[in-house]
Amino acid sequence: MIKGLHRVVIYGLRTCPVCQRAHKALKVAGREVQFRDVRAEPLSEVELAELLAEFGNRLVDRKTNDYRSLNIWLKNAEAEAQIVAQPKVMVRPIIRDQENLYLGWDTEVENALLA
Repeated sequence: MIKGLHRVVIYGLRTCPVCQRAHKALKVAGREVQFRDVRAEPLSEVELAELLAEFGNRLVDRKTNDYRSLNIWLKNAEAEAQIVAQPKVMVRPIIRDQENLYLGWDTEVENALLA
């Protein structure tokens, strides 16, 4: 299938500047984009399991204030428990392009999705 003929899904937060940049770049490139705010519409158990299988502990951003504000029990818990308790600790954006999943929005991801 030619890029642009299918929908790209961005999992993130509406207030996340990186998510907004990714969304804008994909739209400008002519991609159909569905944005899913994981606070308003949390990931299902199946979705979260798939992302954890793909990215493992890289799914949690341990550099954020939201992660630092987790209690000690959650900081020592599995990534799944951390994301369920505080969706904002998830690295953003996560982008689904058909069967491919991308973590973050850097030059490599941008080139893969916009090339």
